[in-house]
Amino acid sequence: MTTKSIFYVFLLISLSLLVIVSSSVTVNPQILTTCQFDTIYQLGDSTSDTGNFIRDSPLSPFARLPYGQDFSLNSTGRSSNGLLIIDYLAMSSGLPLLDAYSNPNGTFDHGLNFAVAGSTAMLVTDLAAQNISNPATNNSLMTQIDELFLHLFYLCENQTDTECAQKTSKSALFIVGDIGANDYNYALFQGKTIEQVKALVPQVVAAIKMALSEVTWYGGVYGASRIIVPGSFPIGCLPNYLTRFQTNDSSAYDEFHCLKDLNNLASYHNELLQLVAESEGTMILALKDYADLLEFQFAQIRMNELVGMEFI
Repeated sequence: MTTKSIFYVFLLISLSLLVIVSSSVTVNPQILTTCQFDTIYQLGDSTSDTGNFIRDSPLSPFARLPYGQDFSLNSTGRSSNGLLIIDYLAMSSGLPLLDAYSNPNGTFDHGLNFAVAGSTAMLVTDLAAQNISNPATNNSLMTQIDELFLHLFYLCENQTDTECAQKTSKSALFIVGDIGANDYNYALFQGKTIEQVKALVPQVVAAIKMALSEVTWYGGVYGASRIIVPGSFPIGCLPNYLTRFQTNDSSAYDEFHCLKDLNNLASYHNELLQLVAESEGTMILALKDYADLLEFQFAQIRMNELVGMEFI
C-alpha cells in the first residue's frame, strides 16, 4: 500500500465517521494494519504535538483542561479536547499512541512524536531576519530532524545495518508535517500583508523540502522509504482568521463564508509542496506522497451540509 493510499484511506474513515449517525456505514478501525507498520515517527506543530510543548512551557493552556477533556479527563498536551490525526493513524495501524519525544516516562518501542506546538518550518533565525518572531518556541522543523536522527543513532548503535534498516525504513512510517502554518500565522498576525506572506511560501516549502531530503537520505541506513507529507488546511475557514480579518466586502468570502485570499495562500503552499513531494531527482528512491488536507476539509464541509449540519 503506497503512502498516498495510506493517507486517503484514513481520510475516508474520517468522512465516514461524519455520516455514521445517519447511515449504516461501518468502518474498520484498524484498516492500516495491512501496511504492517511497526513504528511511526511524527514531525510537525500543534496539529500533531502529543505533549512536547507543555514540557518546555508547563504553564501553557494545553497543559490543563479543557484541553484533553475527552481524553480520559486528563490534559495530555494535545492542542485539542481529544485525539489528533496522528492518534487515529496509530490506532488504525494497530499501534499504541505515540509518546512525546520529551516525555521522560515515554515508551518508544513503536515510534516517537517530535512535533511541537508553535513550531515553524523555517528556522527561527531566518524568520527573525525578515522581522517575523516566534512568540511560542525556538523549535523548528530542523530541530525536530536533529532530534529524530539522534534517536535513530542510539536506536541503531548496537544493531547491524540490516536490523537498523528494518526498524527505521522498511517497517516505519515517517510523517513530515503538517508544518508551515505557523510561519504564515506569525507573519500575518504581526502585520505582514498577504502579498508579503505569499513571497514567504517558497522559503517555507524549501525548508520542508530540506527536511524531506534529510529524512530520505540521512546516513544511508537510516533513510526513510515511506513518508507522508501533509499539506495545509484552508486557513481562511479558521475562526481566528475569520475574526481577525473580517470585512464588509462580501466578495472577499467564498460560498462557505471563508476568506478567499487566505485560502488561496494555503492553496499556493500546497501546490508548491505537492511538486516537492512528487519530484524525482534526489528523492526518487523514497515512496512518499502529499496529502491534500485543504481539499479534504472542504469535503468535510460539504458532507456536513449533506447531514444537515450548518457551517457558520
